[in-house]
Amino acid sequence: MPPDPRDWLPEGHLAWFVLASVEEMDLAAFYGSYRQDGWGRAAFEPSMMVSLLLYAYARGERSSRGIERRCVEDVAYRVIAAQQTPDHATIALFRVRHETALAELFSEVLGLCRESGLVKVGLIAIDGTKVHANASHHSNLDYEQLAREILKEAGDLDAAEDELYGDARGDELPEHWRTSEGRRAALRAAKEKLARERAGKEDPRAEAADAESQGVELVLDPEAIVARVQGRKGWVREARHQLDEHRRLAAQPIPRSRAERLLGAEQRLQENLRVEQEANDAYEHHRATAATKDGRGSGHARTHMWRPRCRRGRST
Repeated sequence: MPPDPRDWLPEGHLAWFVLASVEEMDLAAFYGSYRQDGWGRAAFEPSMMVSLLLYAYARGERSSRGIERRCVEDVAYRVIAAQQTPDHATIALFRVRHETALAELFSEVLGLCRESGLVKVGLIAIDGTKVHANASHHSNLDYEQLAREILKEAGDLDAAEDELYGDARGDELPEHWRTSEGRRAALRAAKEKLARERAGKEDPRAEAADAESQGVELVLDPEAIVARVQGRKGWVREARHQLDEHRRLAAQPIPRSRAERLLGAEQRLQENLRVEQEANDAYEHHRATAATKDGRGSGHARTHMWRPRCRRGRST
């Protein structure tokens, strides 16, 4: 049988204090909002969610994504969550749904922590730093107001992370790194790249030969592009066209390994992005240096040539 994670948590740990505190508190406001007729999606036990959020906030963790991650990696969180892993969306929704009740409950827990001496030993982090009982500006804190500020901070952080990561947690590995086969393929490719770089530093001819084998130069001629299509899109379209042609000529057999195909797809996406960025830079340079229709310009030649290096990616 697997070991009980509760055995890994010392008896004097803060998590036990939070669990015991929640057991003594009135949670009717949390249970009252759930259906009692058996309909609807099964919810996580409200007392567990309350304990999880109170413990996380007391330890200075505000992010719902951070709490989700700790429910996998941290023994104390796993004990509180009873080996369950609520996702960040569920955690954030519970906080929003019960914000008023949580603020009242959290203020009680903070007061109990202070009275029990837990603040004195530096176990509670409520404002980004350890709070000490001998600090005079903390002695008369309005804990309910402080709890509301912490909940607001958690909401602001979740909103910022939602904007940044969307539905993802934000720390996921690329797909091809999530299997043993994928990790081996990616590490093998990384080792080969490092070996080529070391060889290039030791022998300039090896570096040149490696560059020649890995790709070809792309050329964007401003006069040819402007003659066909005006604007930024013309430059990007020409860069993509040359990249596609290079891939067609340098095509390799499709790997049988799914991990290698995923790695090749990632390399192609990175290559696409780099080429578009360089095409955009070339367009901006052309706008700044090319002569205008009436002959006036900045004094630079109109025949600026753009020659980025394009690395070969695997064909997918």
